[in-house]
Amino acid sequence: MVTLFEDAKFLDFGSSAHLLPEPAPRTKRIEGARAAALRAQVRLCAPRMPGVYGMLDRDDQLIYVGKAKNLRVRLLSYFRKKGRPPKAGRIIAHARSILWEVVPSEFASLLRELELIRRWRPRFNLQGQPLRRRLTFLCLGRAPAPYLFLSRKLTSRVQAAFGPITMGRTAVEATRRLNDWFKLRECPQPIEMIFPDQGELFPGIRPAGCLRLEIGTCIGPCTGTCERADYHAQAQKACDFLSGADLTALTQMQEEMQAASAAQEFERAAVLRDRLDVLQWLADRLARVRKAQREMSFIYPVAGHDGSTTWHLIHGARTVGVLGEPHDEATRQAAREMLDSIYGKRTGLLDSYEHADSMMVVMQWFRKHPRERKKCLSAQDF
Repeated sequence: MVTLFEDAKFLDFGSSAHLLPEPAPRTKRIEGARAAALRAQVRLCAPRMPGVYGMLDRDDQLIYVGKAKNLRVRLLSYFRKKGRPPKAGRIIAHARSILWEVVPSEFASLLRELELIRRWRPRFNLQGQPLRRRLTFLCLGRAPAPYLFLSRKLTSRVQAAFGPITMGRTAVEATRRLNDWFKLRECPQPIEMIFPDQGELFPGIRPAGCLRLEIGTCIGPCTGTCERADYHAQAQKACDFLSGADLTALTQMQEEMQAASAAQEFERAAVLRDRLDVLQWLADRLARVRKAQREMSFIYPVAGHDGSTTWHLIHGARTVGVLGEPHDEATRQAAREMLDSIYGKRTGLLDSYEHADSMMVVMQWFRKHPRERKKCLSAQDF
């Protein structure tokens, strides 16, 4: 009897937005009750080509997805007890089937791996991140007194978002330091924000909800003494800093640190140095992302192992489409129409924030292979 919540068995990776359709199937599946049986079939069947692979457990559930420049070499590494990571040993201990899919190039394998992890969420893939790190956005939002916070998901309450950046202690510290510098609130949502222009029935000064007003790191929108325009002006200054439009905050911190050091106030100078370090880290990361979003819009032609060439359409540092290299007038006309629909847009580059991981894949690929940029084509010249 089939129960209502029974897990469906995994059958295939499914279609791809990053691979051209092919008449013949690209996948191969092997099975074995023991690791030795799987290893023998990998040696016999696995090709020396780039691709992606998946490990399935005894219940035919996909437990891990990976990529490989050489499928045969990568899969055989799971069976070498000496030198393999502990995680690889745990994965192969649970595996009863291995499924792989040949793709045209190493770059295509990176995109396909990310696509499959998003789609299937295998439990052995760390948080769905092939890059083994969590990405987040620095957001400004949550009315009536917006403040800065980190979030992976953007809702309608977010007024502005910057990034992506790597989630970690430095990002958390930078967010806290920015709220302090621009005197934005950090208190929990249930605390009521009140501005003088709201017209209370019984107006009056309320006690501050925390000590930040007393120590000068918040202008106190919870006390009823802070004008709405003044608070939103501070929030706008924070946005200008994060967008790179106004980085005078870093210069001011540098000057204050040097003045404290000259006055032999070394403890204060050390505090300012630590604050400057984390905010400089944040400014550098955001500048790198902005540069990639601004400059990485081109056609990236990649030759496959079969001799064919695939055009990866990269816009705003995201891979947004794939196209076979045109070879006659009909395919050139179809390519021109597709390129116009993608690169003709002047706005909307950052409207799909779920592509944060894809941006990191593209940026990391061209940072690792800088010579590949010389192969890229301009969409405007086609």
